[in-house]
Amino acid sequence: MAWSDAAARRKYHVGNLRAQLLEEARALVEAGGLAQLNLRSLAARAGIAPGSVYHHYENKAELLAELAATGFQELEQTLEQALAEAPQGVRIRTLARAYFGFSRAQPALFGLMFDAGVLGHSKVDEARQKAFEVLERAIGVALPDRDEPEARTKIALAVWACGHGAATLASPETERHDALLEDVIQGLELLFGRR
Repeated sequence: MAWSDAAARRKYHVGNLRAQLLEEARALVEAGGLAQLNLRSLAARAGIAPGSVYHHYENKAELLAELAATGFQELEQTLEQALAEAPQGVRIRTLARAYFGFSRAQPALFGLMFDAGVLGHSKVDEARQKAFEVLERAIGVALPDRDEPEARTKIALAVWACGHGAATLASPETERHDALLEDVIQGLELLFGRR
């Protein structure tokens, strides 16, 4: 290896390599999907020796799980912001729009977040639960007469499943995308009223 290559690699390691690897992995996933991502291509893209990746991630599954957990953390922030800004009477609508907006803006990351390969990983499960709790709180506010925690959780699960199904079915490229999402939101409003 030339001295200049070694110097460039040492300089690269000065920063937060773990975060940089996640950023590069995300770019690879967004550019070509999960099939394009392997640790060797990630190392090449980051400009580091392939073995350096293994100092931070044991394998591809661990890297993907951390990336999926990051996605759920971003979704949680998106939902929290939407809930904080939602006028009273349209909280569920506002959260549904925020969820759909996230899925549309980040389709590759959104797909990874629910990929079978990351499901069951503790980091992913914990991050998904925190995002779900935002919806659960909104349901609690929207339906104050349903004060049993178990009932709120089941209602929140039904809303999440409905919203997720619509986000998954509605391809962002189709003209029907916005109409389908609006139909789903109106269906939820028919069930719950405007809340």
